[in-house]
Amino acid sequence: MTILGFSGLRRRTWILALLLTACGGQQHVKLEQPCQCLELPTPSLPVPEQPRQPSTSQPVAEKPHIPDYGLLKPARWQDLAGLEQAQLGEAWPAWLLGCNTLKNRQPWQVACEAASRLPQRPAHSEVLAYFQHYFNVYQATNQDGGDTGLVTGYYEPLLKGSRVRTAQYRYPLYARPDDLITVELASLFPELANKRVRGRVVGNKLVPYFTRAEIEDGQSSVAGRELLWVNDPVELFFLQVQGSGLVQLENGEAVHVGYADQNGMSYQSIGRTLVERGELTLDKASMQGIKQWGRQNPAKLQELLNTNPSYVFFRELPPNLPGPLGALGVPILAERVVAVDPKYIPLGAPVFLATTYPNSSTPLNRMMMAQDTGGAIKGGVRADFFWGAGDAAGQQAGAMKQEGRLWVFLPKGFPLPGTK
Repeated sequence: MTILGFSGLRRRTWILALLLTACGGQQHVKLEQPCQCLELPTPSLPVPEQPRQPSTSQPVAEKPHIPDYGLLKPARWQDLAGLEQAQLGEAWPAWLLGCNTLKNRQPWQVACEAASRLPQRPAHSEVLAYFQHYFNVYQATNQDGGDTGLVTGYYEPLLKGSRVRTAQYRYPLYARPDDLITVELASLFPELANKRVRGRVVGNKLVPYFTRAEIEDGQSSVAGRELLWVNDPVELFFLQVQGSGLVQLENGEAVHVGYADQNGMSYQSIGRTLVERGELTLDKASMQGIKQWGRQNPAKLQELLNTNPSYVFFRELPPNLPGPLGALGVPILAERVVAVDPKYIPLGAPVFLATTYPNSSTPLNRMMMAQDTGGAIKGGVRADFFWGAGDAAGQQAGAMKQEGRLWVFLPKGFPLPGTK
């Protein structure tokens, strides 16, 4: 990291402050589809009043800068408990899909070219020998040095819809509006790679884009950008949370829709809001519990949804995909893909996940592919497990809030911090 003098640091901070102020003071790092896990509220505890302390002139210590992938620690293959029983061959189709993109990137070319020479359905022993020959294994850790973290779940919702508005189908999915502006901060500050702000231009100023409430109230310019219409505002809200889904038309056609962009506002948990208002207890603030509350309280629903100012825009995806498109740009397969934080785990990397099934102590040890990202997926040991499409997958995803560990496979010679 380059050490700046005071004047240089102050200049960069001032320019960055202008950008962030222009977009409502929010700094957004979302790259592709958001696949945000459902954030459940945590109970607050009273904080005793503390006596006022005299001020001191001691400077506040800055958090240490962590380079990309800087929390990966070298590991041994024998450290991966359950690897031998993990049926690695079942993960092979997801790895081949990932190689469609990774084969064009220097660190991955040799490994992906070798993968193309194996059978389409190789045996477990062949897959294990392949990874051990072409890859080194690393354990993901947190900033505090710990090696366990949160594993949540997401899924692809299935909605009923129409290509035209009707009395039954009257809730729109919007395409990306033309006046939504994105500023890539890396073009100004290389150290802010993968960070961006969003807004709209009014006169000669960049101002925050419209909130969910303003969009729903007709104040924005999204009219005429409707892709599809669906029959349930609660299901539409959770489609935005998940970032992609299927819309079943009355003629039997299933339309894949995926994340196109977002309005730049931070995601706020409506589950937390319901608990804070006393509308739901903490144990009922699941995705299923929120859906039930919405159907029982239709008059209160829109006001609740508007407490989350974030709003997602969609695009129609090609038909007959085996799954929704993840952040890597390839279709993701059910129960074989996790969303990760790309600052700490390279996008596309094979990952061995050791966790448990939702609401269970039953081990879930599985080879996965890190082919997606998510707005709520932040940290060194953090994963969002893709369960697939439909109600059954939604039940699993909504219940998953487990502890887990991650091991990451990287091609030999992959440039990590401290290596040449």
